[in-house]
Amino acid sequence: MIRMKISAKMKKALNDQVRLEADATNNYLAMASWCEVTGYEGAANYFYSQSDEERTHMLKIVHYLNDMGAIATISATKAPATSHKSLETLIKAALKNEQAVTKAIHKMVEISQRDKDHSTYAFLEWFVNEQVQEETKFETLLQKFDLIGRDKLAINEIDKLLAAQATASAEPAA
Repeated sequence: MIRMKISAKMKKALNDQVRLEADATNNYLAMASWCEVTGYEGAANYFYSQSDEERTHMLKIVHYLNDMGAIATISATKAPATSHKSLETLIKAALKNEQAVTKAIHKMVEISQRDKDHSTYAFLEWFVNEQVQEETKFETLLQKFDLIGRDKLAINEIDKLLAAQATASAEPAA
């Protein structure tokens, strides 16, 4: 058996993060499904992509825990919301979710600093930077509603914007 190289408190926080990322995966999958049946094809593709991205984050943490001899715990997830009032409320919910993830990651960074756990601190640095991008992405999308409006044409433009972002994120980096 591999010796655990992180504290019990860090192990718990990382395993809690695995569950948070799994919840995010399911939330985005449910959002994508709602968008698809509501006629927001661009938003559906965007949120399907977001769901895949969150699963990748979850796996990254699972592998890290296992590599550190802490063994990842895969727990049940909360059932996501299946309907939304509008595309705007859906994006607000996505931002709120990302803010909760950011808070949890910052808590883990604090634990790693207290524990003088330099390996986990370095591992978490990527997530800290990723969360800045995630929150900014959704804040910018919400600004679009104020900039171009909430009528049907404006919503259609926002859906097209989401389609373009989904396509851009699906392309391999050069």
